[in-house]
Amino acid sequence: MVLDLADRKVVGWALSETLEAEATTVAAFKMAERNRPLFHSLLFHSDRGVQYACSAFREQLEEMPVLRSMSRKGNCSR
Repeated sequence: MVLDLADRKVVGWALSETLEAEATTVAAFKMAERNRPLFHSLLFHSDRGVQYACSAFREQLEEMPVLRSMSRKGNCSR
């Protein structure tokens, strides 16, 4: 699920039986892009889940004006 914290709305989501990035994070972020096109830079914050740290998702974000942020190990709430 991708949330826009400025207005607290869900702008992208994906459901999958697995944690494969193409079926989860990549798909959810693509939906978010369609719903809210990027006009300025963006901060994307997540936990350290494998679906957020994998190369497929990282490469998707590197093509955009996106700054990635991840929680520290063992601290998923911040």
